[in-house]
Amino acid sequence: MPTYAIGDVQGCFDELEALLKRIGFSPGTDRLLFCGDLINRGPKSLQVLRFVRSLGNSAVTVLGNHDLHLLAVAAGGKPGRRDTLTSILAAPDRDSLTDWLAEQPLAYRESRSGTLMVHAGLAPQWSGEQALQYAAEVSAALRQSDGSDRRRSRFLSEMYGDKPALWSDRLRGIERLRMIVNSFTRLRYCRPDGSLDMHSKGKPGAQPASLMPWFAVPDRKSGDENIVFGHWSTLGKIHWPEYRVHGLDTGCVWGGELTALRLHDGVTFSVPSEGYSDIN
Repeated sequence: MPTYAIGDVQGCFDELEALLKRIGFSPGTDRLLFCGDLINRGPKSLQVLRFVRSLGNSAVTVLGNHDLHLLAVAAGGKPGRRDTLTSILAAPDRDSLTDWLAEQPLAYRESRSGTLMVHAGLAPQWSGEQALQYAAEVSAALRQSDGSDRRRSRFLSEMYGDKPALWSDRLRGIERLRMIVNSFTRLRYCRPDGSLDMHSKGKPGAQPASLMPWFAVPDRKSGDENIVFGHWSTLGKIHWPEYRVHGLDTGCVWGGELTALRLHDGVTFSVPSEGYSDIN
């Protein structure tokens, strides 16, 4: 029963089908772990969302920044200029799809290998177990426990922003939730004090000298975890054994590849993009 972690699909359904054919995926025996950003920018977001949902217990996805953005737009937020979410928003099963998406976690631990999966990163002050606890706080805010979507809508309208940048256990309310969301879904670089930088996006070596990749922060509390993540398509390297991390966003929607990692032996599989850079 192989388990595969898959990088950012972002609506590239044809490549996802090709990748699953390449690895010989069987939903009866294999499992798929998606690193978030199932949708947006690519041409077939609706098909991707429906397909992953249809896999049931054969698949797990964590939420990425584009997935949360869809939930915010569906709740009345403003769409972005480059969004390709129209097909989902106009679909007859829109509500059931977004309700399902809102139930997905921000972090997931695969039981057999112990691998921790997130979309972007972890604040360096968090251990793996703390990260799972903090992810659950955001999941609670996304649930419709009162029978309406008011709680979810309020959270989604307030989650945007770059502050606070430094984690503290004393954070409360929307500031605490925003910090958790940014760590899991937007993080690439940190400052030496462990605070988050939300602006630099290039590959390591191109950032200001005062910044370092989140996984390279000295004494990072999750340093003993095996972590897979997506989000950072410019990294240009899959595996950093010295940090025990695997980056799986190989930029399919930007003309790169869609990549899967087989967890039990670390073998990777990739298929080329069909080329969507012209729509972004």
